[in-house]
Amino acid sequence: MSFVYLFMLTAIEFPVTIDLFGKTFLLHPFMEGLGMFMGMRYYQLLKWKDRESLGHTNSLLIVIAAALGALIGSHIIGSLERPEELLRAVSKIRYIWLNNTIVGGLAGGLLGVELIKKIMGKKESTGDLMVFPLIVAIMIGRIGCFYTGVFEQTYGLPTDCPLGMYLGDSYRRHPVALYEIAFLMLLFLLLQLFKRRFIFQNGFLFQLFMLSYFGFRLLLDFIKPRAIILFGMSTIQITCLIVIIYYIYLLKNAHIERKV
Repeated sequence: MSFVYLFMLTAIEFPVTIDLFGKTFLLHPFMEGLGMFMGMRYYQLLKWKDRESLGHTNSLLIVIAAALGALIGSHIIGSLERPEELLRAVSKIRYIWLNNTIVGGLAGGLLGVELIKKIMGKKESTGDLMVFPLIVAIMIGRIGCFYTGVFEQTYGLPTDCPLGMYLGDSYRRHPVALYEIAFLMLLFLLLQLFKRRFIFQNGFLFQLFMLSYFGFRLLLDFIKPRAIILFGMSTIQITCLIVIIYYIYLLKNAHIERKV
């Protein structure tokens, strides 16, 4: 069965499209939309089962701040990934709008949440309920990234390793979207196991997720085409490093206990 699945992957014609109402569309935006929808439904299910201390209004404000911060951060970091293209763009606003990255989205969402909590005067740690919905949403979105091949900036460098795949050009490349999906599946299972076996303070699970994901992305982007900005790293990698340092600082005094 695995050989059949591998053959199906290598026989894909990139980019994958779908036909609707007599027009052809890339599959990618539909998978991103499905990811966001499934993530939100999952979050609503978890929220329904959990008695939140922040209350409905405050929780709603935090979700809105996270979404707005994610939207802004995603496009800013995405457009800064290739500064020379941004500078050459005729319409800077259009270029910024057409470029985005989940790294910027998560970082921007974090800033949005911390800002709104400061305004509301809330010090409670939040985010644990968002961890697994976020993982599911990102995984589904990465399926769309994979099916776009080399026609968007979500592919890997050429490689001779056995995992290399043809993604729409003449080179065997690292299928970085599949690597990320595999990592997220493993992270989902490990965090579920951690949650069941340990007692920890509110917000710790989200901090662990962010540290893990940004650490993975920092390393993954070394095998992706990138514009070097500083110290051999791209804009996305520099963002990852800043977030990693921030969460290492938060986690250094964390207290966890094994459940009896």
